[in-house]
Amino acid sequence: MFKKKPTASEVDGVQYRRAKTWQIICYACNALVGMSVYSLIGMASYSASIGYGITTAAVGIILTCTRILDGITDPLLAFVYDRVNTKFGKLRVLLIAGYLIEALALYGMFTGFSSKGMGLVTFTLLYVVYVIGYTTTNMTAQTIPAIMTNDPRQRPTLGVWTTAFNYLVPMVMSMVLNVVLLPKCGGTYNQAFLTSACNITLIVAAIGTLLVCLGVSSYDKPETFVGTKKTEPLKMADIVEVLKHNKPLQCYIASNASDKLAQQVGSQAIINTILGGIIIGNIALGTILTVISMVPSIFFAAFGAKYVGKHGSKKGIVNFTCISMVITAVMVVFFIVIDPKQIGVMGSPAMIIYVLLSLLQNGSNMCITTSNTSYMADAIDFELDRSGRYIPAVVSGTYSLVDKLITSFAAVIATGAVALLGYTATMPQPTDPCTPAIFWMAMVLKFGLPIIGWIITLIAMRSCPLTKEEMVNVQKRIAEKKAAAQSEFFKEQLQ
Repeated sequence: MFKKKPTASEVDGVQYRRAKTWQIICYACNALVGMSVYSLIGMASYSASIGYGITTAAVGIILTCTRILDGITDPLLAFVYDRVNTKFGKLRVLLIAGYLIEALALYGMFTGFSSKGMGLVTFTLLYVVYVIGYTTTNMTAQTIPAIMTNDPRQRPTLGVWTTAFNYLVPMVMSMVLNVVLLPKCGGTYNQAFLTSACNITLIVAAIGTLLVCLGVSSYDKPETFVGTKKTEPLKMADIVEVLKHNKPLQCYIASNASDKLAQQVGSQAIINTILGGIIIGNIALGTILTVISMVPSIFFAAFGAKYVGKHGSKKGIVNFTCISMVITAVMVVFFIVIDPKQIGVMGSPAMIIYVLLSLLQNGSNMCITTSNTSYMADAIDFELDRSGRYIPAVVSGTYSLVDKLITSFAAVIATGAVALLGYTATMPQPTDPCTPAIFWMAMVLKFGLPIIGWIITLIAMRSCPLTKEEMVNVQKRIAEKKAAAQSEFFKEQLQ
């Protein structure tokens, strides 16, 4: 007979709370909200041009400024989060309210006011309202993993489902919008297409919101948000205090913000045009190869979750970061020693090697993402142990503020680097010749910046105290403090 494997609670001596699999899947359906809207808002520049007559340059300024606004509103939501306590819960009220605000703004932006003779002011105001709704939905969703489970083996599982949905939803949305819907609207981005795309997105996002609410319903009650000591209403000084004294959060900000800045620079359309169109010489095949290497790599996240569950979030981030650095360095050497044009030849050895390296690179990056999801939940529990306050929105909002302020410069870095190549009045086109300057600029932006970001991650994580063993101690201390607080409460009731 097979001996039953001991649970994490039995091994660590802590009574962990665990979520049911269907609840985790329902939570991961938040991707139906976030990533479907992401697919639609990526076409905001078309809506601005077609529906409001705004120039491309003005759209770029609007989007940059509103992303900074998005970062500022993240920690401010913590005050709303702290004060919302209704008989219908906290999480569900905020999720539904955020969706409704988002939906009204997007409907107005893409349909209601579009092509009605409105201009820049109307578009900007609608975009600001969208940011408020997006912040409400997104920041509330970020607090849910720490609420659903504190089992170190299960927390990474949330990252697996979230990662899978976050990659699959935009792929499906892209197919629906560009392969099915676009031809029916004449093959061009016109008002009919934008209206239909908006309607589809809002329906998908509504379904996602309802599923997330279903998944968190059993956790959405007042006792879930109680700390280990009596606290006063949240103040701005509390946010500063968290940023100043929560060491794991400081490490996470340095680590993840630098990685995301590099990722967003490399994912800019102009950089992908240079790599796939100019260097590889076949942008259509390059796009297909990217999808081919992306889909199987989602399954790497499951391996990453199992590793993190056994060794802890910090160790997962550090080790998978090292692996990603090695694979990316090999990718750079590969581009240097071969003729990159051979990658664009279907079935060539260069193409096969490129797909395999991309598969490994995407897989290790997804393992990092899985580790990060678990780590943020750990940082929230660390704050509860440190200060006695359960303030998940403050922890995640403080990180998001710094993260978005930094990553808002991604487009500026990409366009500035391309301008140095001589593209001041025009954008790179797939038919442009490949020069040494273009090649090395692409290598630096696509592969060099991520390596720099990972070096910052390794440096930051060296001073992070959240080892696997320390997280067990954190959970033990939280359980002891909550038991003591409950005992004190009963004593007061008897007096």
